[in-house]
Amino acid sequence: MRSFYSLYVLLICFMVGCNPIKTRVVPVGKGWANNSVNTVIFRQNALFSTDNYQFLSYYDADARLVLAKRKPTDTIWELNKTQYFGNAKDAHNDISIALDGKDILHSSWDHHDNALNYAKGIQPLSIDLGSKVSMTGANENKVSYPQFYNLKGGNLLFLFRSGQSGEGSLVANTYEVSTGKWQQLHKNLIDGEGKRNAYWQACVDHSGTIHLSWVWRESWDVATNHDMGYAKSTDGGKTWEKSTGEAYTLPITAKTAEYAWKIPQNSSLINQTSMTADRSGNPYIATYWTEGTKTNYQIIYQENGAWKKENTSFRNTAFELGGGGTKRIPISRPAILLDDNGDKNPIVYLLFRDAERGNKISLAYHTLTEKTWKVVDLTKESVGAWEPNYDMGLWENDKKLHIFMQKVDQLDGEGLADDPASMVQVLEVLKLPKN
Repeated sequence: MRSFYSLYVLLICFMVGCNPIKTRVVPVGKGWANNSVNTVIFRQNALFSTDNYQFLSYYDADARLVLAKRKPTDTIWELNKTQYFGNAKDAHNDISIALDGKDILHSSWDHHDNALNYAKGIQPLSIDLGSKVSMTGANENKVSYPQFYNLKGGNLLFLFRSGQSGEGSLVANTYEVSTGKWQQLHKNLIDGEGKRNAYWQACVDHSGTIHLSWVWRESWDVATNHDMGYAKSTDGGKTWEKSTGEAYTLPITAKTAEYAWKIPQNSSLINQTSMTADRSGNPYIATYWTEGTKTNYQIIYQENGAWKKENTSFRNTAFELGGGGTKRIPISRPAILLDDNGDKNPIVYLLFRDAERGNKISLAYHTLTEKTWKVVDLTKESVGAWEPNYDMGLWENDKKLHIFMQKVDQLDGEGLADDPASMVQVLEVLKLPKN
């Protein structure tokens, strides 16, 4: 079996090696491919690295939760088909993982308005999970979109939606690594007031500040997405403020929110994308919506205290978002990365998939002083309905880009394809393009 996988790796590396950007593809195992549940962008995280190991999770063909671990230079993974399964037929029911400051793996999976599923590794660096447990016991009956974020000092932040699309609230828990216990910071950090709910993205910057942005949705219909709100926390999520430093009175509502950019409904504005921050703490938010006759990726960012926006303008077509459930969309949601190294004009990278480019994994990049974006393809073949997930720990620490890759299908409105399991892989970008 080892020799087969080694041969597989060499073959894939040879095939992808013709790409002007050097890459290496490392196979992991066969995963569920009948929808995009393994590749949805709001997985936080799909894969993640410590100093000595990289961890990864996915559903296999039987919808069993699989955990994997390897040393950074290895091409063979240690796999554990855990005792847990998920309803993989619903593409919302993703798996999120994180490691705390004591190298204990935390995993949460299989949620779309149902009770919390959460378990921890039985010992440091282990991919064997213990029994399912509660976190705090509060607001755990209708969970969606579980996400872990690593905080300073080895603690964790856990965000999830309580309630349904169009009327949910954002819940924030924190894990204290010294005690091994969770506490609930906010049962209603962003309040839809029974009329709407926030679809968020977040990041933690180099100083430990938590940046949070979101679009509002007025109903189950994705066409009712609008506006981009913003908040930040400098104390691990306890208190929140606007970019100006003005303190929020919690919960944040549509009336009290700071808006990084106003975007009307029926703009094909997507929800749940990505954000990051530079070394000075300036936030960058990546999303897409339609302006004029084209739907393009947009960058909303802050510079010298002012909110700015850039239309990437490298797409040529438009499409219309509407309806409910997981959509079949010609482009993926974008992941945004920065390479600044203290530079005031960082290189901005966008990781995405686009039907205009054959649904390959693509990377767009430029500095903010440049007018045009350069775009390159990282794969030669289509990855279907894939969306980007990358190893954030490895990027933040070493500026190495490792991407969770799997070819998957996605029918519109939570439809289910009849596809065989496909290989879950890690696409390693060995040398990033520079300007």
